[in-house]
Amino acid sequence: MLLLAFFTIVAVVVAEFLTAVVAWMIYPHQSFRDLVQRPSLNLLAEGLGYIPVAACMFFLVEGKYRTPFWKAIKWNWPGRSALKWLGVGVLTVVIDLVGRYLPMPKSSPFEQFFASPGDAYLMAAFAVTLGPLMEELFFRGFLYPVLARWTGVVPAILLTALPFGLLHYLQYRSWSAVLLIMLVGVVLGVVREVTQSVGASFLVHVGYNGTLMVLAAIATDGFRHMEKAVLVPS
Repeated sequence: MLLLAFFTIVAVVVAEFLTAVVAWMIYPHQSFRDLVQRPSLNLLAEGLGYIPVAACMFFLVEGKYRTPFWKAIKWNWPGRSALKWLGVGVLTVVIDLVGRYLPMPKSSPFEQFFASPGDAYLMAAFAVTLGPLMEELFFRGFLYPVLARWTGVVPAILLTALPFGLLHYLQYRSWSAVLLIMLVGVVLGVVREVTQSVGASFLVHVGYNGTLMVLAAIATDGFRHMEKAVLVPS
């Protein structure tokens, strides 16, 4: 698990660098530093970085353990109850009410992804597709069952939620935001255990992130006035 986490970090960093290099070759009059910090390129790089990570997960399971990938991680798509789990994700937004009683930052590095309506919509699409998919595969598909075998269900849910929250620290530079995301992680872990389905926790994750994005779009007139919104998607 530690090697997989390290490989993920390296893959994303390398993808960001290579994406910026290609962009700089196309737009040589722009500074390399500005290109590295461009939100749309960061999202593209993160998506490209996830490709070798997903391949690593797949070949680790199917190559080493000779087990079908989706069966091994207990994807177990919930079928007709899919809408129910999306609804649970919508209700999970209630956790963000806790933020009203915590010292939340007035601004954060995460806001760079909403520098323009175009960047905001791209971020919203990422937040309900590839982002939650990869996070659920890693945290609830790979990490949780390993911890559950060692520590039991309740400690495993908490220990999975901890790095899940810490992963987002650099986006917000706020321990209050990390706490909120950890609470969301607890909900996702409970869903994963109760349903024995990573597919269900993925849907809850999508419902949560998607609801925040819809509320932000409404509050900011189509992401045109992002100073009005405080987002803490996971």
